[in-house]
This record gives sequence, structure tokens and C-alpha cells, in this order.
Amino acid sequence: MGSGLWKEVVISAGALGLAGWAGWLDWRLRKIPNWLTVPALLVGLVLSGALWRWPGLKASLEGAGICLGVLLPVVLVRGLGAGDWKLMGALGSYLGPQRAIAILLGTVLIAGLMSLVEVVRQRKVQETFRNLWTLFVAYSTFHVNNVRAISLDNPGLLKIPFGVAAALSTGSFFVIVFVIRFFHKLG
Repeated sequence: MGSGLWKEVVISAGALGLAGWAGWLDWRLRKIPNWLTVPALLVGLVLSGALWRWPGLKASLEGAGICLGVLLPVVLVRGLGAGDWKLMGALGSYLGPQRAIAILLGTVLIAGLMSLVEVVRQRKVQETFRNLWTLFVAYSTFHVNNVRAISLDNPGLLKIPFGVAAALSTGSFFVIVFVIRFFHKLG
């Protein structure tokens, strides 16, 4: 195993382990605890710095920053839990900027599909369209105070385990990367 490959395996295993553990906790408890996300962020930064020195630490900070920065507005309007936000930041610290963007987009896509399935399954399509219209009007006219009822604080609204979507996205990403590398070596 080349020196670069074992470093990739260590970082990938860390990201997969974190995503899997957080996904399981979110599925079971509907919460991703700080005792998992905060140390994981620090471990991702330290590992990247130890394995690749300054360029690795810089990439780790960029990956965490991208995930945290993109999702911060959603957290601030209570559309995403802080544990989910910190999980994505921690994953970004393992992944670096390019992989973090891919996994973040995949996570959002999977979470959207999970939401769509739940909306249809619980027969809340009409209510969901009303809520989406309310959000659209509120944000396009800058009357955001009108949407307090459409947030995580409302126990009557549907909630999906974003950590599960992150775990599925992370796992899918690494399977796809493995398959591409495998077929690339064959050809």
C-alpha cells in the first residue's frame, strides 16, 4: 500500500465511522450529540494536519468551513438542527473542500427524497405546499417573523433524521469512488 493510499484509507475510515455512528444515533434518538460532533471535528483537523501537514490542515479547515457556512442560514431559521450542522462540519474536516461539497449536495438530495417520501406517506402534501408557499412569501418579502410556526420548534411538523441522510451520502460517495478507481485500474 503506497504512503498516499494508507492516508486516504485512514481519513475515509474516519469519515465513514463518524457518518455511520451519527446516522445510527440520529435514527434511534433523533439527536446528534455534541460529545460526538465536537471531538470528531477536532480529530478530523488534527488527523489531516498530521497526515498532510499544512496543506492537509488547510483543506480540512476549508471542508469544515464550507459545510458550516452553507448550512448556517438554515440552522439560524431553525430549519436544521445544530447537531446536524456540527456533524456536517465535522465530516467536512475529514473530507476537504471538494469531497465535502459532493457529500453535502448528496446529503441534501437524500434528505429531500426522505422528506418527500414522508410527506406522501403521511398524506401531508397539501399542508406541505401551503407551508412552502408561506416560506416563499416570507423570505421573498423579508417578513421572516411570519414563519416561526414552520421550524423545528413546531412539534406538529414532519422531521427527518438528517444524520441518516449524511451517512447514506457518505457511504454512497465512497462506494462510487471505489468503483470508479477499480474500473479505472482495469482499463
